[in-house]
Amino acid sequence: MNPQAKLIFALSLTLGTTLTISSNHWIMAWTGLEINTLAILPLISKSHHPRAIEAATKYFLVQAAASALVLFSSMTNAWHTGQWDITQLSHPTSCLILTVALAMKLGLVPFHFWFPEVLQGSSLIVGLLLSTLMKFPPITLLYLTSPSLKPSILMTMAILSAALGGWMGLNQTQTRKILAFSSISHLGWMAIIIAYSPKLALLNFYLYTLMTAAVFLSLNSIKALKLSTLMTTWTKTPSLNAILLLTLLSLAGLPPLTGFLPKWLIIQELTKQEVALAATIIALLSLLGLFFYLRLAYCATITLPPHTTKHMKQWYNNKPTNTMVAVLTTMSLMLLPISPIILAVV
Repeated sequence: MNPQAKLIFALSLTLGTTLTISSNHWIMAWTGLEINTLAILPLISKSHHPRAIEAATKYFLVQAAASALVLFSSMTNAWHTGQWDITQLSHPTSCLILTVALAMKLGLVPFHFWFPEVLQGSSLIVGLLLSTLMKFPPITLLYLTSPSLKPSILMTMAILSAALGGWMGLNQTQTRKILAFSSISHLGWMAIIIAYSPKLALLNFYLYTLMTAAVFLSLNSIKALKLSTLMTTWTKTPSLNAILLLTLLSLAGLPPLTGFLPKWLIIQELTKQEVALAATIIALLSLLGLFFYLRLAYCATITLPPHTTKHMKQWYNNKPTNTMVAVLTTMSLMLLPISPIILAVV
C-alpha cells in the first residue's frame, strides 16, 4: 500500500478515536465511530485476497448496523428527555438498544460471530488494531454510560463471553482465531465489572491492550500464523520464543505476571459488591482460556522440532528484537509488583 495512503488511514483512525473519546454529544461520538470504521476497511482488504475482502465486508455490515443502533438509541433518548449529552442517557429503551449496539461493536456474546472471521481475514498488524484501538471508543462509551446500563444484562453477556471465548478457542489451530477468542473472553471480564467499577474496567482494558500488543507483535516478527509454524520458530528466534511463553501466561492471568492484576482486582470488587457467585463462575471459566494459552506456549517453546510435520526448520535470525516488542513484553511480565502505584494513578 502507498505510504501516503497508510498515513491518511492512520491519521483518520487517530481522529475518529479522539473524536469519540473526547465528545459529550452523541452525534460527535457517532461521527468518530464512523470515521474509524471507514479508515480501517482499506487496511483489512489491502491484500485483495478473497478472505480479506470477505472480512472487510463482514466488518462493514456489523459496524454499520451497530452505528445505526447507537444513533437510534441516542435519538430515542433525545426524543423522550431532550438531552443529547452522552452521560444523560436515562430512557430504559435507549439504554437497552445502546447495550446491544456496543456489544456488537465490541464483539461480546451473543454478537461475537463476526470477530474471529474478520481477524482471520486480516494481517497480524491489522488484527492488533481491531483487537485494541478499534475497541477503545466503544469501551469509552460504555464507561460514560455505565451508571444507566442494567448490570444484570451486562453480567449475563460477560459470563457468556468468558464461557464461549474459552470454549471456542480450545480446538483452534490458527493463532489469529485463538487471539480473537481470547479477546472475547477478556471483554467478558471488562463487561462484568463496568457497572460496579468503571475505572477498573478501563484499567483491565489498558493492561489487556498492552499484553495483546506484545503477543501480536511477537507473532508478527516470527511470522507465525498457525500452530504448526509456531512449533518450528524456536530455531529462528529462541529468546523471543521464550519471552512469548511468559507473555501468553500473563495474558492467561497467572501470578506473578501483569495479567493477574486485573483479574485479582475484579474478583475482589465483585466479592465486595456481593456477587460472589458471578466472580466464582467467571474465575472458573478463565481456566478454559488458560488451557489454550498453555497450548500456544507449549507449541512455541516446549515442543521440540516436529518430526511429523512437513515444515522445514527456519533459519536462525540474528537481527535484534524490535524495541517496541521488548518494552511491551517486559511490561506484560513485570507490572504486578508496582500495582499500588498503578492503582494510585488510576
